[in-house]
Amino acid sequence: MGTQFPLTICLIALTFAHVSLAQNSPQDYLGAHNAPRAQVGVGPMTWDVTVAAYALQYANKRIEDCDLVHSGGPYGENLAEASYNMTGAEAVKFWVDEKPHYDYAANECTGKECLHYTQVVWRNSTRLGCARVQCKSDWWFVTCNYDPPGNYLGERPY
Repeated sequence: MGTQFPLTICLIALTFAHVSLAQNSPQDYLGAHNAPRAQVGVGPMTWDVTVAAYALQYANKRIEDCDLVHSGGPYGENLAEASYNMTGAEAVKFWVDEKPHYDYAANECTGKECLHYTQVVWRNSTRLGCARVQCKSDWWFVTCNYDPPGNYLGERPY
C-alpha cells in the first residue's frame, strides 16, 4: 500500500502539469495562426523546431525586463506581454484582432496598428516557432517568429 500512494500522487501531479502545458503547445499556436490564415485563403503554417528554439532563446533574454523590443533576427516576429498569465493563443488573438485596421485595397493600416495581423497571415511565411516566459516582474512575454519573414513594403500579405 505504501508504494502505491506516492505513485498515485505523482501521476496526478503529472496530469495537472500536462493540462497547464497544453494551453501553450505548438498545436495551440498553430491553430491560432492557421484559422485566420484560412479565412483569407492562405495555407497553414507548420511548427519549426529551429524557429521555435530561436523564439525561446530570445524570450529568455527578455525575462529580466519583459520589454517589447524586437530581436532583430532573421525571422519575422510578433511580440506581446501581459500582466496576467496570458496564453500563447491569447497573444495571437491580440495580433489577429488588428484585422479591421488593415485595408486590403490600399494595402495599408488605417490609423491603427495592423502589422502584427499581416505577419500572421503573410502567405510566404510557412514555418512558425513561438515561446512564452514569465518575466521577473511577474508579467508574461510571448514571441512568435515566422520563416520566411513577411511585411515587405509594397507587397500584400495575401
